[in-house]
Amino acid sequence: MRSWRRSAAYRIAFANFAAYAIGIGLLGLVVFAVIHVAFTRQLDAMVSDEATTLADEYRRGGEGEFREAIAEREAGSNRMLYAVFLPDGRRIYGSLRGPKPALGLHEIQFVDPLEGPDFARAMSVDLSPNERLVVAVDSDWLEQFEDIILIVFAVGFIGICFLGFGGAVILGGYLERRLTSISNSARAIIGGDIRQRMPVSARRDEFDEVAITLNRMLNRIEGLLENLRQVSSDIAHDLRTPLSQLRTRLEQGASERAAGAAGEILEDALRRIDEVLSLFGAILRIAEVESGETRRYFERVDFSAIGCELAESFALPVEDGGRILLSSIEPGVFVEGDRELLAQAGINLLENAQRHTPEGTVIRLTAVAAGGMAYLAVVDSGPGVPKSDLLRITKRFARLEGSRNTAGYGLGLSLVDAVAKLHSGRLVLTSSGPGLSATMELPLARESCATGADSMISGAELDD
Repeated sequence: MRSWRRSAAYRIAFANFAAYAIGIGLLGLVVFAVIHVAFTRQLDAMVSDEATTLADEYRRGGEGEFREAIAEREAGSNRMLYAVFLPDGRRIYGSLRGPKPALGLHEIQFVDPLEGPDFARAMSVDLSPNERLVVAVDSDWLEQFEDIILIVFAVGFIGICFLGFGGAVILGGYLERRLTSISNSARAIIGGDIRQRMPVSARRDEFDEVAITLNRMLNRIEGLLENLRQVSSDIAHDLRTPLSQLRTRLEQGASERAAGAAGEILEDALRRIDEVLSLFGAILRIAEVESGETRRYFERVDFSAIGCELAESFALPVEDGGRILLSSIEPGVFVEGDRELLAQAGINLLENAQRHTPEGTVIRLTAVAAGGMAYLAVVDSGPGVPKSDLLRITKRFARLEGSRNTAGYGLGLSLVDAVAKLHSGRLVLTSSGPGLSATMELPLARESCATGADSMISGAELDD
């Protein structure tokens, strides 16, 4: 375990303990001061009431009864001290020994027969021009009571400090263990174990939330790395055939002597080079979309207009291919995004439906708004895709067995998926039995969310 001086976890725990101890100490001082003031006021009230009572008795019963009253009180155990002083400071009766005090309520010094000089709270009143009554109470018992309070508080404070220190050590150890577990997992990942994940407990506390977020980030990184490995492998595989064919054709061109044949071979070689360049262009386009760089070009886009343009531009090509294109475009659907990318995604969906379906297939293009979302759906009545392959066909270079002989490299749906995610949406692929339903779901632009909520549609309507 690292030194506690270097451990942020222990520093936090001990700082919390120090603040806790200081707070308890200040609270104790405040409580002690309040108790002291309260008991002092109680003593002051006692001597004041006693002095007032004796002064009234002096005026009603005279000096004889007054002397008897003081004698009775001093013979009792009320802890009061009494004295009557003449103007020259001489005490004429009473047991309080000390100098003649001034009028009023204050602390005085007197001589205790057992302890010597001591202090008391006293009240002085004039009984007559020549006599001054002093009623006092020894503050020894108050001091003893306060000493007991201080001892109890000191013992309690020390006990609380021990508990607080122990809690700080436990808290520091807990924080260090949680942080160390995350650090160890990170070291394992740095060491090459990309499948390692941060530990998550069942408590779902703040550390677990951080661990969950980090795990999601690691899942994303692992997915990107896996995608990179897949792309590298697929590029090597898919480029081998066109490059081999290109090499063969160039060799044939080099061996041919007839200008016409050589020209035909060179044209074929150029066409194959264009295919390779197109493949690399598509890969770079997907990488650009996934990087998110195009977000800064986002603007308010008329999604309905894109749908209408797609329906108009694909009507004749679809019909020439022996298929039927039906469209249903809801007006006034707007999204925030890149118009060129959204149009390209729609083109890819329609080309995918046209390329992988037989003649006579009905293709439906739908653009609607519902529940704060915009939907662009392309649904065909073709052979469809097995449910087990629905998630796989959005990956780069994914080709099903039935489409191995068709044109393309399996990047169309991958681009659509990347565009949807870039626009905070998703691409949903479902089997429409028969056929395939490909729906791009995007958030509506803020101004059109209110109108979009009024035109709710069901998933079944998209598949019809």
